[in-house]
Amino acid sequence: MPQEMEGRYQERLARYVAAMKKEKPDRVPIRPFAAEFAGKYAGYNNQQVTHDVDLAFDAIMKCARDFDWDATVGNMVYVWTGLTEAAGLNYYAIPGIDKPPTDAFQYVEPPDEESAFMKADEYDEFIADPTGFIANVWMPRANRYVVPLGEPSTAKNNLAWLKGGMAMLHYFNKFGAQIARLKNETGTVHAIAGCLKAPFDILADKFRGFRQLCADIHRQPKKVLAACEALRPHMYYCAVAGADPTKTVPISIWLHRGCTPFLSPKQFETFFWPTCKKIIEDLHAEGRQVLWYAEGDWNPNLKYIAELPEKSIIYHVDRADPFEVYEKVGHKFAISGGVPNDILAYGTPDEVRARCKEVIDRIGKNGGYIMDAGAIMQDDSTIANIKAMTEFTVEYGVYR
Repeated sequence: MPQEMEGRYQERLARYVAAMKKEKPDRVPIRPFAAEFAGKYAGYNNQQVTHDVDLAFDAIMKCARDFDWDATVGNMVYVWTGLTEAAGLNYYAIPGIDKPPTDAFQYVEPPDEESAFMKADEYDEFIADPTGFIANVWMPRANRYVVPLGEPSTAKNNLAWLKGGMAMLHYFNKFGAQIARLKNETGTVHAIAGCLKAPFDILADKFRGFRQLCADIHRQPKKVLAACEALRPHMYYCAVAGADPTKTVPISIWLHRGCTPFLSPKQFETFFWPTCKKIIEDLHAEGRQVLWYAEGDWNPNLKYIAELPEKSIIYHVDRADPFEVYEKVGHKFAISGGVPNDILAYGTPDEVRARCKEVIDRIGKNGGYIMDAGAIMQDDSTIANIKAMTEFTVEYGVYR
């Protein structure tokens, strides 16, 4: 790596890490999560960057070269058609296959009991062996090719397991080279390593469907609690397995069903919080941080989040009031986000600059703040507004 690029990388890494530790770096770091926006900026549509992972990776590289970002992610269009089609998965809606080429991919959550990947009377089987349940029960239901346990095997079944495994290895093994490209070619830090989801979210998103799970928490609450507990060690393992071995960049957790209005405060406290909190505490005990990506509005649950150990998370604000977040948990955790995607999509560059100034002045004045959009940036964010957010932060966000 050229000496100039190495120096740029180390400067950005130091800036990013200092902010995550609630310290005051030389300026506010910038860490956008660019998904379909990156494809648009590079001249590709959503179908192209979903079908061709190399185009998606190259699009991020173009953003990293052209924008003065301190950190980003190697690819946020993380559903690759090569994997979903090889494995035969049917719980994604893919642009150019299930949706128009200009749409982004979507998860297809089970809408009713009949289509649920896990039935209401299968909790005991799931709790006893989550991994076995996924292989023997979940896969045949969430897949076009895999046959149920006990039925005669088929060539399509065998190829789905073989090709799906090969595609998964092919895709995820590319990230090491992508991280190196970001560092060596642009001096950009890879923002996260390792992925975590709350056990309740896994149960809602991937097994029961949220509507069915809402019925379960009333009809069989003990089963729901036991299922979340059964998932906890698996979620912890997934987080650590892909984490940064140096413990420098954080593990990400994408949070869904704990926000308002999906669960009442009492339901959150009872079903969502205990297992999620324990995983964060265990990771913190090992010296790891978690990027708490609070999708939606989590402010009604801030009193629970304040229970987490100091600096154990970086609190990312999406649609909530970022200034209330700062007031209630800013003394314990670094904060990122707070620039609404609505403004980045429909506002003007002047409105973007005004919002960035307000956030820096009120949240980032003493350090411990990272500039970012409220949520992952899709193709509705305009190039002019992303330039405005970046350039304004570089100029105005300097600590003197």
